Amino acid sequence: MRDMIRWGVLGAARIADKFVVPAIQRSSNGRVVCVAARDGERAAAFAERHGIPAAYASYDEIIASDAVDAVYIPLPTASHFEWCKKALLAGKHVLCEKPIAMNAAQVKELIELRDSTGLLCGEAFMVAHHPQWAFVRDRISDGTLGNLELVEGSFTYFNDDPNALKNDLALGGGGVRDIGVYPVVTTRIATGLEPLSVHADITIDPRYGTDRLAICNLAFPGFRLNFYCGTQLSRRQHMVFHGSKGWLSLEAPFNPGVYGNAKISIRSDASGEIETFEFGNVDQYQLMVEDFGSVSIGHRKSIAFPLENSLGNQRVIDGILSHAK
Repeated sequence: MRDMIRWGVLGAARIADKFVVPAIQRSSNGRVVCVAARDGERAAAFAERHGIPAAYASYDEIIASDAVDAVYIPLPTASHFEWCKKALLAGKHVLCEKPIAMNAAQVKELIELRDSTGLLCGEAFMVAHHPQWAFVRDRISDGTLGNLELVEGSFTYFNDDPNALKNDLALGGGGVRDIGVYPVVTTRIATGLEPLSVHADITIDPRYGTDRLAICNLAFPGFRLNFYCGTQLSRRQHMVFHGSKGWLSLEAPFNPGVYGNAKISIRSDASGEIETFEFGNVDQYQLMVEDFGSVSIGHRKSIAFPLENSLGNQRVIDGILSHAK
């Protein structure tokens, strides 16, 4: 049994460069041993920045390597399913960026392949590992807010670059797949519930064919989730959980340190005062890769965000995108 997971990285994407690979290198149970990019020079530069021993110009070299235990996949969304399958069939554990697939049928296939190979396959939802969301879950379940009636959220940024991968429909671009997944997944994590119905008003950018604004309304048992996500709006993110006896607001629900501090405000009708709770500089990416590594090594049985949860989230995303015209 290995004490350290040897990671290979398929792609030199920004999220890998700025967040996930540094988190693996800082982690207690993993190190990146190789990286690949279609541009060999880009892979070499990436490897040098992060102290990675080997760089390749072929993803296949990594998944075929006996020196790799697990692969991290930060490729464009439309490529996730293909390379998850290839890596699992090559005997590698897989951690893949969200969304892990283009539709729920593909997630189901990955679950079957995970089970048949006995390997680990997970979606890189770092928010599932941040303690602020465990805090929210506990405050909802312990009745602090009374009966939960309404959840509101947003996630936006501005990017109308015609060369951006996120604006390429063929690569799985668009706001819902990129950022709309977050209000959905955190509401599901916090409540443990699934929506009964999904409605959305989606604006398509005529230049790219991708969704640039989605205004979504989801009915859950006992409450509603209203949120919007947009790729051509001023940068913002927030989540509010409003109950019959109080409300709870997260300042930076998805990207603490980038969009604001990991801080939660709670107002209770009983006290009439607002309490704030801060969570410091938690590295949710490091917690994610350490959780994955611990299960890969065999120290624990299940990752915090298994593919069954990914399937639930993908079903919601599929439902939202079905309203695109």
